[in-house]
This record gives sequence, structure tokens and C-alpha cells, in this order.
Amino acid sequence: MSLVKTWYTPEAAADKFGLAPEKVLAWVDAGLVRCEREKDRVAQVNIDDVRLEVEAMVRSQE
Repeated sequence: MSLVKTWYTPEAAADKFGLAPEKVLAWVDAGLVRCEREKDRVAQVNIDDVRLEVEAMVRSQE
């Protein structure tokens, strides 16, 4: 069992990495970031997936 928080709201995940929430939601729509939904909205995203996408974004800018 993990003792680290792995699920964040899209807004909190975006804030953690200095991104716009729309960027995180775009990754969800592209199937790059796992999410938990409540009805039709994304309630939480997996922070490990977000971290991987941020790392890929940074590598592509080098």
C-alpha cells in the first residue's frame, strides 16, 4: 500500500507543476493521464502520469 498521495484534482495537479488545468485535461483526453470521473467531469488525475508527461514535455524542449 502506497503512503504517498497519487490522486489529485486536475487543478491541484496543474498547480503542483505550474501548468494550466486545461493542459492536464488535454492529456486526460489524449489517454496519457489516468483519471477518476464523477458523472461527466474529471474528478481526479494520477499524479505519476502527470509527472511523466511533464518530464516528456521538458525533454522535448531541450
